[in-house]
Amino acid sequence: MSMNENLTEIVAKKTYLEYFCSESFTDGIHHHLIFLLTFVVFLCIFTSLGNALILVALRKESTLGSPSKLLLRSLATSDLFVGMLSDPLVAIYWVSAIQQHWSVCYYAFFTAFVVNSALCLVSLMTLSAISVDRLLALSLGMRYRETVTSKRVYGIIITFWVLATTGSAVFVKSSQFTTRFIQTVIGLCLLTSMFSHTIIFFSLRKHRTRGQDRRSREDPSSASGNQRIEVNIAKHKRAASTVLWIQLALLIFYLPYTVIVALLSIRGELSQTLVLSRQYGVVFVLANSSLNPLLYCWKISEVREAVEATLKNWRCSSTD
Repeated sequence: MSMNENLTEIVAKKTYLEYFCSESFTDGIHHHLIFLLTFVVFLCIFTSLGNALILVALRKESTLGSPSKLLLRSLATSDLFVGMLSDPLVAIYWVSAIQQHWSVCYYAFFTAFVVNSALCLVSLMTLSAISVDRLLALSLGMRYRETVTSKRVYGIIITFWVLATTGSAVFVKSSQFTTRFIQTVIGLCLLTSMFSHTIIFFSLRKHRTRGQDRRSREDPSSASGNQRIEVNIAKHKRAASTVLWIQLALLIFYLPYTVIVALLSIRGELSQTLVLSRQYGVVFVLANSSLNPLLYCWKISEVREAVEATLKNWRCSSTD
């Protein structure tokens, strides 16, 4: 079945897509769509520039470990594509809905869903991988660099992008398969992240307790060794905290959309209020990609310093 035939079949079933791209939905809410459109244009600019700056800074930054840097670059790349692809596609189907170009609306909505799904899945899988990476760094110690190599991380990242793209593109043939695939990946990613953070929490507490017991038994001459242990614990704690903040931000921004989609599934019928609410939920999802660069600069001192140096070099270049 071709994409045109599949799309015709979807529309014939009076699905969400047909309802959104129709006068029955857009009648009387043009001001809402114009507001959303304006906001998404702002997000498009901020998300693209912010994540492009992070990628340039990560390329110059040399103190972060290679695996951690690769995973952050993958996450920033998916966010950059949200600004460069997802935001414009969403803006196109809102403009087409306002101007009642229904054929453009159908294809723009369809394409935006596939692209957004792929990028969201890449972000989720990458965040889970970062959680596991932090767990391995804590548990393996000196063996971490031998086990977690740049080559292996590259392979994992490529696998994430291929799986996410393929699973989302299958929506053209089977929307049911893509929906189940997305639900499965989300569930596995959340479980993996929760498991990793739980083990990290208890491991750090265990290390801290051992360090306190050692200090109480040893003489003052071993203070330097205890200090190194405390520094190492603090380093792992900051790294785990950074990942946790990024994941919490993702959950918070994705929650409204998830709740609205669940309500649409439970009710089984479409209403203008719920469908419009879903559009606001989409904006929340897109906004997450614009927030991540700020979180990197706030929680990762190496990235913040690299960004400051990059901006300083740009200012110096512009004044020359």
